[in-house]
Amino acid sequence: MSNRLLRAACVAAALLVVGPPPQQARAEPVGALLTRLQGLYQKAEEAAEAYNSTEAALRSRQDEEHRLTAELGKTRRALTTERAVAGRLAREQYQGARGLSPYARMLLSGDPQAALDERRLAAREGARQAALLARLAKGERQTGRLAAAARKARDTKAELVGEMRERKEEVGRQLKEVERTLAALTPGQLAQLDAREAADTADAQRELLRSGTLGSPRTRTPTAAGGAALTYATAQIGKPYVWGAEGPGSFDCSGLTSQAWAHAGRAIPRTSQEQWERLPRVPLNQLRPGDLVVYFPKATHVALYIGEGKVIQAPRPGTKVKVSPIAANPLLGAVRPDSDGTPLAHFTPPPLPEPDPSDPDDGDDTGYSAEEAPTEP
Repeated sequence: MSNRLLRAACVAAALLVVGPPPQQARAEPVGALLTRLQGLYQKAEEAAEAYNSTEAALRSRQDEEHRLTAELGKTRRALTTERAVAGRLAREQYQGARGLSPYARMLLSGDPQAALDERRLAAREGARQAALLARLAKGERQTGRLAAAARKARDTKAELVGEMRERKEEVGRQLKEVERTLAALTPGQLAQLDAREAADTADAQRELLRSGTLGSPRTRTPTAAGGAALTYATAQIGKPYVWGAEGPGSFDCSGLTSQAWAHAGRAIPRTSQEQWERLPRVPLNQLRPGDLVVYFPKATHVALYIGEGKVIQAPRPGTKVKVSPIAANPLLGAVRPDSDGTPLAHFTPPPLPEPDPSDPDDGDDTGYSAEEAPTEP
């Protein structure tokens, strides 16, 4: 964590005017400090995913409003046409009323057959007028319903815009708290935090692999869509984490996973919570490349499984898209966007980019794979 924290601390120092590090930060044990900092990151990610969810709801509401507005316009144009026809018929009926009625003309006609034909024509015209009036009434009702629905959609959109503003402010507050905490740390504390987090992650990965939770160490093959999602995610390694981002230059955690599967031809929900709630669950011992691994009790983080106990993820602010041990965060479970797909007979994983030697935070962060897990702590 030190390199990530160090960069974030530099950013925080540039953004915030802070005094000397408080005595509480100096005296706080490394374990407690790491727990507090990770809790702040988790709260920030919870707020970010809530913002993403509101943004997705706003997009859906905007689409609904556009659909309703278009349908309302079409209905109003049809209603205007029907009204014009009704007006013309009313004028014709008024003009005809000044002469003899069809019944009187039939009695005075010297040709009974012609009179009967005229009577049938009059009856047919009456039925046409009745149908026109029914269409007018239906059009009026439909126009009223659509207008009310469009107004409700606009009101809901306005509420969502306000909610998005609040969510965005909440994310900002959480990230400012992270920045203040980082800015108050010494380089020695940052180095200790890095070592502690690396050790904790290695321990968690080792324990997970030893437990057999992931099942056989053999990597399963993905479906064609899962392989395409994995290929896309691999190509994003090294791009920065930015909350709310869906590419192409930056990503947050669910922005990466949703875009990976979108480029594989399958739309999935935007946020990690919705991915967890709406996609089919899969046991961890049945994981295959392309599956989504979800973290934390509230499903506020998600990564894409690549096999061998590793995932590609956009970790958090101040980091880049990278390969990490699957146990880098507390596991909740996994979901499979293509549960109806058939795994490929053979699959060659896309090559991972070589890490930049000058950037210790770049590229791979593999921890232990199933094959290379050490036998002793």
